[in-house]
Amino acid sequence: MFTTASINIAAVAFAGAAILFGCGSGAAHASKLVAQVSISQQRMQVLVDGRPAFAWKVSTGRKGYGTPRGSYRPTRLEEMWHSRKYDNAPMPHAVFFHGGYAVHATNYVRHLGRPASHGCVRLHPDAAADFYRLVETFGPANTKIVISE
Repeated sequence: MFTTASINIAAVAFAGAAILFGCGSGAAHASKLVAQVSISQQRMQVLVDGRPAFAWKVSTGRKGYGTPRGSYRPTRLEEMWHSRKYDNAPMPHAVFFHGGYAVHATNYVRHLGRPASHGCVRLHPDAAADFYRLVETFGPANTKIVISE
């Protein structure tokens, strides 16, 4: 059985592949994936070739633990990672973008929509899995993570 999210991911991935391989267009070009994280709104909007595809609540760094602002490319993907710095805390579907900072799933979904992390960008487990698959599909070179106030 397909979920709405898996159907959306498949549609976005298919569209990205069509663009990447030039299906139906004259010249092939790489499709772009952009995740825009708003610290003030505690939201992440995902754009594919400039078009909104997803919007999710996030939790960024709580007081004393800032989330780095700027524009980044993913540096590595880990389907399951455990934080060496924070008591082996689980970081499922981690998309690392700046040193030890990552976009990843959290079990503390009730905190989404307000700062609660040690600096990472936390997502609902379903959203984190979707984002992870999108980055795998489009590739780190075609993905940007932009974090702003």
